[in-house]
Parts: sequence; structure tokens; C-alpha cells
Amino acid sequence: MKVLVLGSGAGGGCPQWNCNCALCASARNGSRKIRPRTQSSIAVSPDGERWVLLNASPDIGQQLRTQPLLHPQKGLRDTPIKAVVLMDAQIDHATGLLSLREGPPIELYVTPCVFEDLTTGLPVLKVLEHYCGVHLHLLPVAGDQRLAEFPVEGFEGLRFRAIAIPGKAPPYSPHRHQPTVGDNIALEITELATGKRLFYAPGLGEVGPSEQAWMRDADCVLVDGTFWTEDEMVRAGLGSKFAADMGHLPQCATATRPGMMDALDQTGAKRKLLIHINNSNPILDDDGAERAELARRGIEVAHDGMEITL
Repeated sequence: MKVLVLGSGAGGGCPQWNCNCALCASARNGSRKIRPRTQSSIAVSPDGERWVLLNASPDIGQQLRTQPLLHPQKGLRDTPIKAVVLMDAQIDHATGLLSLREGPPIELYVTPCVFEDLTTGLPVLKVLEHYCGVHLHLLPVAGDQRLAEFPVEGFEGLRFRAIAIPGKAPPYSPHRHQPTVGDNIALEITELATGKRLFYAPGLGEVGPSEQAWMRDADCVLVDGTFWTEDEMVRAGLGSKFAADMGHLPQCATATRPGMMDALDQTGAKRKLLIHINNSNPILDDDGAERAELARRGIEVAHDGMEITL
């Protein structure tokens, strides 16, 4: 199984277009070793020829142009992307669907909650009806159903499982302040021939016993790396919200909950990576103390263009 990291940044990427914080400024002037990052999305393939896109960021056009494996291969109009699975309905994970409108109908896999958000508060799917159209595949993660195994046509060698996880619905969702099963999912993808497993959760608000079990069983864990500390945005003067307010678990623990580093310490995965890195997070600095602490724990930071083979 092959994994391409198309984008590794949180909303806005790095440097963010209107941000002059220390990290964004350093990314522009080169004073620190900070790689530019587009907004997070990955692609998965069993053979390097057919790909499933996991989240479609607003930067998807740029990401596809710079990734030769995802260029057209056959005929005048073609794409090796055969399906799209969304983890949530956030702007930075869903609006890239609009950039796919010139292609064939999109084979789209979403939960009922995400479908609702993308036809009401952010009616992307209604817009696409006037262009390529969408072939909808609803993932039955709702109510008491917190886990759903589902097939993706053409990818019979991969087993997909959608798992409800703690997180936040988008601000335009009717249940932004009433968490609902299906607002956010993680994905476990298993290559049946080898048994290798990927656990992907770019928006993870907590790691409880069930999330810890899924992470423990994976060969590669690719999870929420948005913030280093709970109060990062407030301390940097970039906002008034804390990590928990936005549905993210920071790397560092607080007095009331363990951090993502603690959770990753408990998994035996060979590859442990953080993705969806906010432009305020000091782990963006390849030579920084925070990055050194991650390396000491065997935790990597995903970057645009990274290729992972399981």
C-alpha cells in the first residue's frame, strides 16, 4: 500500500496568506528551516496507479499539479483518482471537491452528518450537480453505529473502515455545539494481501481507550498534529480559542488530559506521523527543540510530497 501526503498543513497552510506570525514570516524569508505546507489531504493506492483521495483541500489543484503519480495517464482527459472519502465537512477538507468539477462524476464517500453539512451550511454538493455531479456513497456511521466497513469499487485489495471519533463539526453545521456521531471519522485501511494497516485521523479531539486500540493495531499512524500546546493560539496572539474549542488534541499534555505525544508513545506502530499542522505550531521548524522532542519519541512530522510505503 502506498500513501502520498499531498498537503500536511492545517487551514490556511504555511505560510498562511495573511499571517505574519514568527513561523509564517520565517517560512517566507528563509531564516528558519520551515517547509511550505498546503492544506491537508492524502491519497492511498494498492498499486501506484489507482488512488483514493482522503479529503479534498482547497489546494488540491496545486497538489495534483506537483505530484506526477496523480497526473493524467490515459487519453486527453483522465485522472488516476477514482474515489474521494471525506473525514468531515470542514472547509479545508471538503471545498477542494469544487476543483475536481472538470472531471468525471465524483465517487464520494461521506457520513450522513457530512452529507447534511455539504448540502446546507456549505452546499458544495448542490453546486457540483451543475458540473460533474456526484455519485454518493453514504457511510453508515450515525446514531449508535460508530464503525462501518465499506468497499470502494476497484480497490478490492483494500479494506476500509470508518470510525467515529471525538471532534467538532464545522461552524456552519447545525450541530456545531452538539457533537453528533459521524461529524468526524478516522479511517483504517488494511491491505488484505499483507495485513498492513494505516490509521488516518487528521482531526482528533481526544484519544480514549477505543481510539488508542485502533492506533495500537496500526502499522502506520497518521494523526492530528494541529497544535503543540492547548493555549497556543492565545499565547501567539492569533486568536481566542483553545485547542479543545476547535476539536484538536495538542501534542503536549495539560493538567486535565494527556497529549498526542502520550497517545503515540502507547502505540507500537513502525511509523508515527503528525499531519494537519497549524502555522502556529513550533514543530514546523525542522531544527527546533520541539521537533527534536518528537524525534526522540520516534514521531515524524508529515510534509507535502512525502511518500510512505507499507
